[in-house]
Parts: sequence; structure tokens; C-alpha cells
Amino acid sequence: MATMKKVVLLALAASSASAFAFSPRANVGSSVKTFNGVPKAASFAKTAPSTSLALSSTGGAAAVAEEDSGSDLAETLKVGSYFALWYLFNIGYNIYNKQALNALAYPWTIATIQMATGILIFGPLWLTGLRKAPKLSGDDLKTLLPIALCHTGVHVGAVIALGAGAVSFAHIVKASEPVVTCGANALLLGEVLPAKVYATLLPIIGGVAIASMKELSFTFLALASAMLSNVSSSLRGVLSKKTMSGKKIGENMDAQNLYAVLTAMSTLILIPLMLAIEGTGFLGAFKSAVEAGSFTNKSLSTLLLLGGATYYLYNEVAFLALGKVNPVTHAVGNTIKRVVIIVASVVAFKTPMSTGSIIGSSIAILGTLLYSLAMNSVKK
Repeated sequence: MATMKKVVLLALAASSASAFAFSPRANVGSSVKTFNGVPKAASFAKTAPSTSLALSSTGGAAAVAEEDSGSDLAETLKVGSYFALWYLFNIGYNIYNKQALNALAYPWTIATIQMATGILIFGPLWLTGLRKAPKLSGDDLKTLLPIALCHTGVHVGAVIALGAGAVSFAHIVKASEPVVTCGANALLLGEVLPAKVYATLLPIIGGVAIASMKELSFTFLALASAMLSNVSSSLRGVLSKKTMSGKKIGENMDAQNLYAVLTAMSTLILIPLMLAIEGTGFLGAFKSAVEAGSFTNKSLSTLLLLGGATYYLYNEVAFLALGKVNPVTHAVGNTIKRVVIIVASVVAFKTPMSTGSIIGSSIAILGTLLYSLAMNSVKK
């Protein structure tokens, strides 16, 4: 019961936020934005309700000013809550995930459990009507399948990387995703960007190289897995542009439902892969961990469930944050988030970082911010 209470509280936190951000719902169609490569449904511009009563130049204007001030404050608090939840769930996920991987060296099984946990969150919302369930045809699912495959690679690559090395190192390598994205866009979409954008890739490459050479917990598996996650994320973005731009996908497919559908599809993809690669060894490892006295059945199950819940919820709240701020603010927030996660993981797991690793990660993260800002200036 205590486990379910924690998950329900996490779900309510995100769902209450989503009730504000995604009403009315927009179908994926004429415009497709992406967050970390996942397409985001176009949002509608809000229009002010018309009124047949003219406002007086004194009382009416004052009332409007007071109302605007109140709405601005409410909006600021709402956006602040999105960012706070985004950071909180993200930090929680990285800590729960690493603790689970330290106890059970079965990354494919843990990744599958985490992905499947999302179904326990959005499934009841669909069944109860709190969120409109999507309606998809066979052709829609075929369109989404390549994106779901990439989505699977993003997650499982990150989980393996987090299990093979330090959380901080995995996030340093993940900061190099813009380099892969530029390469994928150039090769698959023929997209050539201004020189200033490519210039920002130099500190990213240099910073990751320095951090990798000086990383005390460096492993090739962690590096390769984190890069698999980067490549999958970049391909997910490219495929989203090629297959979904200007195309309507199903009904009730706002950003949250799109992410939920990808989660369900990725779960179905991961289950046979998990069984083929790791079999049922996870069950024996779970039993051994409990018998060793480090965990009880309840505490270890709770750890796995919380890892999955925070993974799904931090992605949902990230969409809410993206939909409420301009790209520059979101880029800065995403950069700060990565720094916060690295610091939190170092404190939580007492993972030492060499001076070179700190310098390299700082350069790489700064380069990521510059890349985001340069890309935003190009799109204007």
C-alpha cells in the first residue's frame, strides 16, 4: 500500500499540472516541435473572450490591470512548479535507477520495468476518462513504430550507461547529443546549418573528451551505451520530422498521449529483447539481494516502481515546461538541470570527480547551452 501511495502521489503531481497545460488538446498535425527528439503536438494560441460591455477608463482599466497582474503571477507560479517537478522527478529517477542497478545488474530488465510502469500511470487516466484515450489506425502505428524503436534505444542505452559507470559520467557523455544530432540531420535530411552552430560543437567534443580521459570511473561500456542513447535520440528526432511533419496521427494525440503511446510500444519491444538477452535471471538476483539482507521484497519492489514512475513523470513534466516557456528559457533550464543532476549524483553516491573531469564536463555543458542558443537564433 505504501508503494502505491507514493506512485499515486507522483502521478497526481504531474496530472494536476497537465490539467492546466494541455487544455484544449491539439492533434499532431501542421506543426511538430520536439523535446529530446519526441514530437510535441502544436499548441493553439489562446484568444481573449470578447465582451459587449465597454470598460470605463478608470475602474474597468484598473480591474483589468489587477486581473492581468494576478494571472501573470499565477502563470509564473505554474511554470515554476513545472520546472521544480521536472528537476525533482529527474533527480529522483537517476538516484532510484542507480540504486536499483547497483543491487541488480540486469539493465535490460530494469529498463523494461521502468518503461512498463508508465502504463500504470496513463492507463487508469484513459480508462477513467480523466484523459481522452488516443484512437490510432494500423497505418498510424506503422508510422510510429520506427520512432518507438528509437525511443527504446534512448532509454535502454541510458540505463546500461548508468549501470556501467557513474551517473555524472553518463550525463557528461549525454551532453554530446547535439553533435550526433547535427550529423544525423546533415546525412538524413540534408540540413546544413550556419557555421556558428557548428562552432558550438567544438567545446562539446573537447569537453567530453577531456572528461572521458580524466574520469575516475570510466568504462568503455558506459561510453558506448551513452552514445547509443544519443544516436537513438537524434534518429528519433529525424524520423519524427520525416514521418510526422504536416501529417495528422490519430485522434486525441496531444504531446502527452503521444509520449504514452510510444511508452506502450517501447514496452512491447523491450519485453522480447529483455528475455532474449537476460532471460529470467533477474528473478534469482532479486531473491539473492533479499536473502543477503540488503533489501526486503517490499523495499526492492518499491525502489524499482519508483524508478519507473519518476522516469515517466519527469518526461511528462518536461513537456509541460517546454510548452510554457520560450526555447531560450528551456535551453537554460535544461542545462541547469544537467548540472543539478551531476551534483546531486556526486553527493548521493559520493562519487569522486577529478579536476579534469570537472573542467571537461563544465566545458561540454557550456557548449550544449551555446548550441541551444545558436539553434534558436537560426530558427528565428
